[in-house]
Amino acid sequence: MKILVTGGAGYIGAILTPALLREGHEVTVLDNFMYQQTSLLDCCAEERLTVVRGDVRDERLLGELAGKADVLLPLACLTGAPLCQRDPMAARAVNHDAVKFMAERKSRDQRLIFPCTNSGYGIGQEGIHCDEETPMRPISLYGRLKVDIEKHLLDRGDCLTFRFATVFGASPRMRLDLLVNDFTYRAVTDRFMVLFEPHFKRNYLHVRDAAGAFLHAIKHYADMKGRPYNVGLSDANLSKWELCEEIKKQVPDFQFPVSEVGQDPDKRNYIVSNARIEATGFRTTVNMERGIRELIKAFQIIRRQQYSNV
Repeated sequence: MKILVTGGAGYIGAILTPALLREGHEVTVLDNFMYQQTSLLDCCAEERLTVVRGDVRDERLLGELAGKADVLLPLACLTGAPLCQRDPMAARAVNHDAVKFMAERKSRDQRLIFPCTNSGYGIGQEGIHCDEETPMRPISLYGRLKVDIEKHLLDRGDCLTFRFATVFGASPRMRLDLLVNDFTYRAVTDRFMVLFEPHFKRNYLHVRDAAGAFLHAIKHYADMKGRPYNVGLSDANLSKWELCEEIKKQVPDFQFPVSEVGQDPDKRNYIVSNARIEATGFRTTVNMERGIRELIKAFQIIRRQQYSNV
């Protein structure tokens, strides 16, 4: 198929784009390379790859590229609460308006798969899993924009969405501001960090499994469209303290004292059920232990100042 991936050189896109090429698809990546990343250089020999340096806010360009595609994967995003709070106008234009523009101009035959976030669940209830029927209660502008555009897409009935757990793992366009990546980096480089509100829980997903979810949905689109899907590791609804304990198993001298003073600016606290997407046959392949082991190796190579969204 002909596939358009906006943000296709980003953290997930840098894993997804080569995976799509390996499947035999023709892939067009639209990316503004805002972090000066070089993540797709190893794909440039592929004749089926087209790279367009541009911005999803350019409606003429976006419309032209989207009109040629069988599958639309809008990954371009100002990701995370701090970045969106810093530039709310750009956040709305990229995270909401550009996706809406694509959806409203697509034909019924074109497939659109949107990566939302399970951060939209906000603050859950202790011991109760959030499933796709749980009310969305986002607590940041980032979450609200994602939830709002997801509702618009689902109301159409011809799109599907993923509510991704907190993604982690090594990518050619690395991010260190993600929770597992950040905590593991601190363990490897500092052996120490102060932990705030350690009981806060969330779900996690390896970046390769995030890419795998798109491949799965492309193949099963007819059966899956019109619904949202939580996507995460079903055995990894972990508190921040439990995550640190997992890291400590592989970095034994990692210390993480808890501070009773101060608050975590990210107030998300929930556990998630991934049963709906698992019922379609999708399975994750990288567990937390393996992902942390991978990150420990990655952090022998990279250092913080190069890789962050904040």
